[in-house]
Amino acid sequence: MEQVWYIELAWMIAKIIAVVIPLLIGVAYLTLAERRVIGFMQLRKGPNVVGPFGLLQPFADALKLMAKETILPAGADKTVFVIAPMLTFVLALVAWAVIPFGEGLVLADVNVGILYLFAISSLGVYGVIMAGWASNSKYAFLGALRSAAQMVSYEVSMGLVIINVLICVGSLNLSLIVEAQRDIWFALPLFPMFAVFFISTLAETNRAPFDLPEGESELVAGYFVEYSSMSFALFFLGEYANMILMSAMTVILFLGGWLPPIDLFPFNLIPGPIWFILKICLVLFVFLWVRATTPRYRYDQLMRLGWKIFLPFSLIYVVLTAGFLVATDRLPALGG
Repeated sequence: MEQVWYIELAWMIAKIIAVVIPLLIGVAYLTLAERRVIGFMQLRKGPNVVGPFGLLQPFADALKLMAKETILPAGADKTVFVIAPMLTFVLALVAWAVIPFGEGLVLADVNVGILYLFAISSLGVYGVIMAGWASNSKYAFLGALRSAAQMVSYEVSMGLVIINVLICVGSLNLSLIVEAQRDIWFALPLFPMFAVFFISTLAETNRAPFDLPEGESELVAGYFVEYSSMSFALFFLGEYANMILMSAMTVILFLGGWLPPIDLFPFNLIPGPIWFILKICLVLFVFLWVRATTPRYRYDQLMRLGWKIFLPFSLIYVVLTAGFLVATDRLPALGG
């Protein structure tokens, strides 16, 4: 009996490694892709020296960060200062436990997967607040306050958008949400909510045009201004891992997850996980595209968009979606 327990533990660890290692490699190459894409959009080449076509640039950056000295500010709360980037990075990884990569390919197929994801994304703000407060710097603290207000504001509208999807499916299970899109992806009937959700993910991950917590012109990089070496790298990795996570959530909720766009030859010959990865790459490209082409919002514009436009619009759309499903007798029984 004890031997069976060890085998199950080893199998679970192997599955976790099989998710985490490709994710970290994906994060590394997302940084390269961002610099290359923005470079091409600005009619320049981007990184192209380290290795063929610049493909070894992420490893050069990693070596540089590991070789640098870790500086702890004299007035900082050193314990909280060190824990903050670790918390941000760990939360960006543990959320992947419930993400289904294909039919049956998920670490934990729990029936409340969407609640788990929402809880983890809500906890992400703690790492930012801890970093800003523990740094003992006015710029870091202002950046942390901005980020906390921004993330909390847009989580409200994200929650209402997710409710639209849930009442169409009748389940909180992420695999069942994907299966419910076999006939039509939710991005089509719920297109306004799809747009609101994607814009909210930009604000949730502090990406342009909502990168106010890192405002270089006034806050000198914001809440991680005092960080260096691997502690800075953990924030950096956490931000990009969150980008991939939010892209995966967008794909699962609105773009059919691992399902092909058309269930016909030759689309149905491509494995589900490949479709899932391709869709995530497409959403990530839009992340980079938005950064290269949009100016930063003012803070009052950011808050007005979240509280005065997205929140009431999402709330009204919940009522409209529920009313349509009840009127057409399509409201699914909540289960799973």
